[in-house]
Amino acid sequence: MTAMFHPSRKDPVMKPWIKRTLIGLTSITVLAGGLAACGHRDHHARGPASPDQVAEWRGKAIDRVSSKLDLDGAQRQKLEVLADKLIAQRTAMIGQSGHPREEMRALVASEKFDRARALNLLDEKTRVLQLSTPDVINALGDFYDSLNATQQAEVREFLEHRRGWFRRG
Repeated sequence: MTAMFHPSRKDPVMKPWIKRTLIGLTSITVLAGGLAACGHRDHHARGPASPDQVAEWRGKAIDRVSSKLDLDGAQRQKLEVLADKLIAQRTAMIGQSGHPREEMRALVASEKFDRARALNLLDEKTRVLQLSTPDVINALGDFYDSLNATQQAEVREFLEHRRGWFRRG
């Protein structure tokens, strides 16, 4: 239990609601970024979304969040940096082939599951996450820290109730 307390303080180092908020924001951001980047229904037949589609979805997501939280110019700029980091992470996760579904199909193309190839894919994706996630977390932290108390409360309320900013107008 002593790991939860700072030696010079009586209060916990990280209050539970802060920890839940950070975990929730990170999860929501990664999920929203993934959905915003590749969530359009008809792109599946053609493969991953084009850069133009991603840019369109990025703009819509930024406009929606900016409207819901009534962001000022500096806050919106931090949100745009966050969106750019998420899109860069998505692009890196897709990899050079540009067709992750084809990579997965190749694993089961023969009678035996290609374990070596699967482990190689896992290593690639893990490296991408290890390299890009700190930038995403920093951008998320910069954005969240730029919000005023009312805006932060609205984000916490969203996470608590999962209202779905991205589904409602």
